[in-house]
Amino acid sequence: MSPTITVTDQDDEQDTGKVPARRMSLPGDPEDMLIDEACRELRLPAFRERFIDLAAGARREQATYKQFLLDMLQAELTDRDLHRQQRLLRLARFPRPKRLEDFDFAKNPNVTPEVVADLKSPTWVREGRPLVLIGDSGTGKSHLLIGIGTAIAETGLSVRYTTTSALVNELAEADANRRLSSVIARYSKIDLLCLDLCRHRDYAEQGVSAAGCSR
Repeated sequence: MSPTITVTDQDDEQDTGKVPARRMSLPGDPEDMLIDEACRELRLPAFRERFIDLAAGARREQATYKQFLLDMLQAELTDRDLHRQQRLLRLARFPRPKRLEDFDFAKNPNVTPEVVADLKSPTWVREGRPLVLIGDSGTGKSHLLIGIGTAIAETGLSVRYTTTSALVNELAEADANRRLSSVIARYSKIDLLCLDLCRHRDYAEQGVSAAGCSR
């Protein structure tokens, strides 16, 4: 059975920004330059960015070689995970940034933090369970839809946002150009498809304007 959330009024516009990472200048030490060059060839950007700071910290703390190596490896893994999340969020094509942490539960008594917390887990997506958001226009459904999609993308699953009208037009155009099977195959590879329904009067009267569908 599909879980359903009913939402009430709240402001749906609040963007967030990110501060870009700062690249430290490289000293004139020949060994540092060789390490920098090796990191370029091995495609280890986090090593390049942080090996000087981490080496200095390891020297101050008298860390073992293994601990220093572990710190470097963890820095690289963290950096790659962050870049993967950013790539998945770009591929999701959300129209604007929205996070569940910014959702105003006080203005939406029908939406509980416990239910939303469960939806941040990718379990329901992997199980192929659908999610439907129901409420009048301007009640925060798009905020929830984008916020849930963002949380799922950050777990490493592929997500795609689109409107129902855009999807129908894309499928109709693909059918006319005899590419329908390839477009459907492309969508079938997405873990979570987030659909924002058309804001037509018939949908507004039914109180339905957003839905998330997992494969």
